[in-house]
Amino acid sequence: MKMTIRFALSLAALAAFSALPIYGQHGHGAGGSSSMGSAHASSHGNSADANAEAKRGNNNSSSSIGEKLTDNTKLASKLQGLLPAGTNLQTASQGFKNLGQFVAAVHVAHNLGIPFDTLKAKMIGPPKESLGKAIQQLQPTANSKAEIKKANDQAKEDMNDSGKSS
Repeated sequence: MKMTIRFALSLAALAAFSALPIYGQHGHGAGGSSSMGSAHASSHGNSADANAEAKRGNNNSSSSIGEKLTDNTKLASKLQGLLPAGTNLQTASQGFKNLGQFVAAVHVAHNLGIPFDTLKAKMIGPPKESLGKAIQQLQPTANSKAEIKKANDQAKEDMNDSGKSS
């Protein structure tokens, strides 16, 4: 009888532990982790998604941001006017995840009178911080959510006005 109980418990434990890796691969959990997990899982290994991202110009490398600015002289001129004189756009854009993040950061720095280099240092780290957290630290009295929305709207407008939405 004891042998049967041990066998049954061992079998149950084995079944429970073997299910853990499967459970861990899916977005189970509280808060934002489930949406991140399922979003990641849905595009995992899908080369069509990767090709679509590349065609839209969402490559995350710093050099591609610089290349986009080189190709898009209208946007580059607009951003150059928002940064201190003599700022090299290629150097300034290094470290940002994408062109939109860079353009929004330029606008936040300009709108709030924060030195761009200081804002950039907070955002690209180490440790990396979100634009909102960087605003809170550098301008505690500013409404970071409103400033982010304003900067993102300005960035979209700049990129649309320049004729290239990449």
